[in-house]
Amino acid sequence: MTVSILVPSSLTREAEDKREATRKLGYVARAATIFRADRLIVYPDRDGETGRFDGGFVSTVLRYAATPPYLRNEAWGMRDELEYAGILPPLRAMSQTGSESDGSGSSRQGIVTEVGPEGRVRVNCGLQHPISLNVPPKMEVEEGERVTVRISSRRPVRAKLVDDPLPGLSVERTDLSAALGREDAGVRIAASRFGENLTVGRLETLAGRVERDGMTVAFGAPERGLPDILDIEASAVAPADGTGDADDGVEPTADPGFDLWLNTVPDQGSEVVRTEEALFASLAPLSLRE
Repeated sequence: MTVSILVPSSLTREAEDKREATRKLGYVARAATIFRADRLIVYPDRDGETGRFDGGFVSTVLRYAATPPYLRNEAWGMRDELEYAGILPPLRAMSQTGSESDGSGSSRQGIVTEVGPEGRVRVNCGLQHPISLNVPPKMEVEEGERVTVRISSRRPVRAKLVDDPLPGLSVERTDLSAALGREDAGVRIAASRFGENLTVGRLETLAGRVERDGMTVAFGAPERGLPDILDIEASAVAPADGTGDADDGVEPTADPGFDLWLNTVPDQGSEVVRTEEALFASLAPLSLRE
């Protein structure tokens, strides 16, 4: 069961400057971490980008935010996109997501600082000093590569390099259709004010499916929702009765790959719900269990 969050490359299109764009992305990373997302995917919306803060900027800042603090300087160095990285809120990820895990038997991200002879490498994984580890059979690593380290004891230090996916939030760039087509996509939800209203009854039917299969939730950009991004009419995804409530047995006329279109703020008091606000408003109820 995995949770994927999809945001567009035009996510920061309304930001007045780089500082504001960075702050906005920090809240997106916080929402993904709070609700235990496995993947944060940036999908292309080139028509909505303003040119200043494109998909490369968005994904770089999000990847930096998802990098454990003890690896940031070594992994990123000085980059123009990260000029205001200091204002990013700390994620403080729990041990279950790995990146800030401190206990015995936990997994942490590390970065290879030196490749030595006889299948040994030195790895910086946030302990007092880089540690020397054996490379598992059939696993090849290079200097500067990020790896997963399993720690069994901190005093004295006992750890091993494992050929596992990196723990923590993964930030990727891929097409919307590819993200929705993953085998582990689970319930594919489009968050849109034109979708079906999220009610207590609707949530009851969703909770079991999400808990069993996971979910992929896609969001739009400021003043550019998913219908605009996908170039489809809003009426094509609205419930057939026009009330914002589901009409049983009637499917939306547009099917870009989602299982349902959902309005998670059905009585919004502001004309615009910002993307980072929509993440918190949507993921909170969708994370409830039966």
